[in-house]
Amino acid sequence: VQLQASGGGSVHTGGSLRLSCAASGLRLQPYNIAWFRQAPGKEREGVSCISSRDGSTYYKDSAKGRFTISRDNAKNMMYLQMNNLKPEDTAVYYCAVDNLVGVRCSTNYYEYDYWGQGTLVTVSS
Repeated sequence: VQLQASGGGSVHTGGSLRLSCAASGLRLQPYNIAWFRQAPGKEREGVSCISSRDGSTYYKDSAKGRFTISRDNAKNMMYLQMNNLKPEDTAVYYCAVDNLVGVRCSTNYYEYDYWGQGTLVTVSS
């Protein structure tokens, strides 16, 4: 199983980025997916997730209204659209897959089984 994250970069405050994550070796469709991030010196935190059982989504409070998580099961891809970026969004962003089926998605990192390699997002003021 391999998850390949891409789309990070450097933007100014207010800018936008779209992160992508391509999965190989497993189909994303049955599983919960999530995006996490880790800023320098801080713990990894869950940003957003989608539950496979009903498509419901969860967003970290600071991401609500600015970020949108999505998935394309046909392409076996997941995305995180990030708008109105702020310096505090600067971090390495990771895509992740939880291989449990039928449960609501979680943003606890220890519940996720497969991880992408991370893509760096830098937001400057």
